[in-house]
Amino acid sequence: METLPVIDLGDFLADPFGPQGRTIVAKLHAACRDPGFCYVAGHGVPVELDRAMLRIARAFFALPDDEKRALDIAASPHFRGYTPVGGELTKGVPDRREQLDLGPEEPAEGWSPSDPPWRRLRGPNQWPDALPEMRPIVLEWMQRMDRVGFAVLRAIALGLDQPVDYFDRFFAPRGDPHLKIIHYPPGADGSSDDQGVGMHHDSGLVSFVLQDDVGGLKVRRGDRLIDATPRPGTYVMNLGEMMQAATAGLLRATPHGVTSPPPGLSRVSIAYFFHPRLDAVFEPVPLPPALAAQAPGGQNADPSDPVFARFGDNYLKIRLRSHPNVARAHYSDVVA
Repeated sequence: METLPVIDLGDFLADPFGPQGRTIVAKLHAACRDPGFCYVAGHGVPVELDRAMLRIARAFFALPDDEKRALDIAASPHFRGYTPVGGELTKGVPDRREQLDLGPEEPAEGWSPSDPPWRRLRGPNQWPDALPEMRPIVLEWMQRMDRVGFAVLRAIALGLDQPVDYFDRFFAPRGDPHLKIIHYPPGADGSSDDQGVGMHHDSGLVSFVLQDDVGGLKVRRGDRLIDATPRPGTYVMNLGEMMQAATAGLLRATPHGVTSPPPGLSRVSIAYFFHPRLDAVFEPVPLPPALAAQAPGGQNADPSDPVFARFGDNYLKIRLRSHPNVARAHYSDVVA
């Protein structure tokens, strides 16, 4: 049975330029080329905080429906809030999951019709009144995950023969990360509809998933699917299409999806998308000749799904087609 590689960041965090740190760089670079996914261990986030995130996620999804629906994502031009089962689409097909979408806690930016539409994406989160402890736990975890994201991007930069801080500039003075707290309800007996979330690739640079002990995440490798079986103390890590485009396909944004849990079980996961600034523009990474010769080209095969160089344009593209209710309510000018 195929499994995803495990990358322990501990040695890299201790000494990125030492021999053991360089070994981690080489292993991560290989994983980012094939299969484009790995487990990240030794990341430095306390296990107690991971457990607190999963615990508060379960508490949120156990709230009455009316309390969750009071945080309706359709009320937010920033795509922050609650989505019920079937409310988000992947390639036009409803996903069997409910979720709470969050981001950096900040006031809404002022914008005018002449501004780029992605300016509307920054703004406040919606938090449940019944769980006052949720906000500090989530925001602390996001801060910790930013450190993990920077560590991974710095290792990737070294693997591409670039300065260790090559990607840092796209996050100065801040990035625009995105968090999804997700619940996959049990599948129905005898149902052929097992799309927890359909096959897709991510839009940004690098993503992390904290899983509970119920599996379901599957990674495409050629004509096969690899189970990303939960491993305690790790995050599943993968790359987005902007990293693929910037490296001319040397590093891969691999399709993946989630199947619904079997009857009697449900699944909770936390997906953290370590995104750069919305206004960040990605030019091709200046690959050394030996790596450039191995790069197959990084654009999506579907000509109707181009990868935009400005992150805000690329991210908004994904959000508009995933949440048509938000698009109708707040982006009718863009959709038109």
